[in-house]
Amino acid sequence: MNIFFRELKANRKALIIWSVCMFLLILSGMGKYTAYSSGGGGSDVFEKMPYSLKALLGMGSFDVTTISGFFGMMFVYIELAVAIHAVLLGSGIIAKEERDKTTEFLMVKPVSRTKVITSKFFAAFVNVVIVNLISFISSLMMVNVYNKGEDITKNIAVFFVSMLIVQLVFLSLGAALASVMKKPKASGSAAAGILMGSFIVAKITDLTDKVNVINVFSPFKYFSYKDIVDGKGIDVTIVVLCIVLVAVFVSSTYLFYKNRDLKV
Repeated sequence: MNIFFRELKANRKALIIWSVCMFLLILSGMGKYTAYSSGGGGSDVFEKMPYSLKALLGMGSFDVTTISGFFGMMFVYIELAVAIHAVLLGSGIIAKEERDKTTEFLMVKPVSRTKVITSKFFAAFVNVVIVNLISFISSLMMVNVYNKGEDITKNIAVFFVSMLIVQLVFLSLGAALASVMKKPKASGSAAAGILMGSFIVAKITDLTDKVNVINVFSPFKYFSYKDIVDGKGIDVTIVVLCIVLVAVFVSSTYLFYKNRDLKV
């Protein structure tokens, strides 16, 4: 069986579960919008919150009484969820061969390790894109249900372009960790730990701008959600830097995977 399709089949169940979960996350999240919209009871509660609490909840820089501001706040959690999916998927495409004792399957295939890892990356990319598209379509549907004002479809599209880039960063990071670590089975936990650490960094810099320099360690801060909500789009320079970062992680994966001793 072609390695690419083998990977798609192996990840099919997880893809369905993640897709359903993302739809439900967006459905339940947007269902709370009426509580924050102008005149709602939640609006008064929001106004009385201290800034530090707003920042920790992802509300700090947004007017959540508007549909664009509310979606910007909710997007923080959408991106966190898909980033977890991406980093675990990335580590899994490398680690699972030793974990599931299927290394011998690959070793007897008349293909190079380069082709094996390329097929795995391509299959993982397809999974990431599908989750992104389902989240995007779900967001459009739910925003249209609650939106009574200006159309924000363009802003939502920009949000999800930036999210795809962040997904690819974490996907490649997970794969790189699994290929480098002596115990690939532990790479999922390590990758998830790094992801949560970067999310904490993002929350710290939300609280104070005195340590913004550490944002370099958090892909969650590479793109300004507030700029996207304000219609300013995304910084092309940051996109290029992210592409370089992905290229470094992918290259590291190829290098270490090709030279590691696979355990049967």
